[in-house]
Amino acid sequence: MATSSSMVKSLRLNVGSGIAFIAPASGFAALVKHRLEQAQKYFTDKGYKVYLYPTSRQNAHPISSNTAELRAKDVMDAFRDPDIRAIICTIGGNTCHQLIEYLDFEVIRRHPKIFVGYSDITSLHLSLYKKANLCTFYGPSAICQFGEFPSLYEYTEQYFFRAVAQDCPIGCVLPSEHWTDDDKSVNWLTQMDRTQSRQFKPNHGFEWLRPGKATGPILGGCIPVLLNLPGEYYPDFSGTILLLETPEGDQFDRGFSLDEADRVLGVLRLNGTFEKVRGLVFGRAFLYSTEQVKILHQVLRENTRGFDFPILYGVDVGHSDPMITVPLGVQATLDSDANLFSIDEAGVYSGS
Repeated sequence: MATSSSMVKSLRLNVGSGIAFIAPASGFAALVKHRLEQAQKYFTDKGYKVYLYPTSRQNAHPISSNTAELRAKDVMDAFRDPDIRAIICTIGGNTCHQLIEYLDFEVIRRHPKIFVGYSDITSLHLSLYKKANLCTFYGPSAICQFGEFPSLYEYTEQYFFRAVAQDCPIGCVLPSEHWTDDDKSVNWLTQMDRTQSRQFKPNHGFEWLRPGKATGPILGGCIPVLLNLPGEYYPDFSGTILLLETPEGDQFDRGFSLDEADRVLGVLRLNGTFEKVRGLVFGRAFLYSTEQVKILHQVLRENTRGFDFPILYGVDVGHSDPMITVPLGVQATLDSDANLFSIDEAGVYSGS
């Protein structure tokens, strides 16, 4: 396993820096141009330069923004471009793993960038960690968060810039005051999202499903996507704090199947992942009822039976809003006695 001390990190994001929008999986951004434009405006208003790479405006393939080769070309072009400091994915999808065979990891290692996204982007995060030893950022996407109306949520904004624009650790992660997962009830295609407000619920904080203390590099992502990576690209999770979260299900307005969650967690048990980790951080389940959350807790405990690592549930990461941005591969700490989840190492370094 690559230790955090040997990780490749990018220069921090400064005002005036160039930001690339790419679509390495779904081409949905091309169908909701008002959200792509809103995300671009968000950054330009703050003094950044935004470059819309071809795939960010394409929906040229039945499932993805374009072919795997052309999507990979956008990734590589963005890493090679000296004017780009950060790469932000427009949205997730289902096909990021198709790009991996076309990436030049040595070029990426020599030209590190702040690479941001979540959900299906997990495939790229973990392969970039494994093959280029790059610190990437599990965090907001262009159209889902930065393209929000009337503006990006403050909690998301604060944790994003603490992760990518400061060369000091994020430190203690605090729960958001409120949260929502009702974005699927607002039709982006008809631009209802311009005027219809989302419904927020009070956040009652984190929940410890198993107490304990742990320190180690934090690494992971969206649970079904972990199984998309073959052995060559699957990281060694030895000594890590595993980060997991659930996406939407087969139907966009429903949560990820509990049967499928149980299956994936069972695979992580059998493939030795749970034997290697020191702790588990699980994001708030997306579009789950109170009863479904209880079942998920039971499933988590059952699939990690026999292990004593701490399990923290309900962190603001992944598919619900607002969200934190997690630098993957950096040192983190869990301590149930102190009710503490902290990110103890910066994911970027200072520079011009």
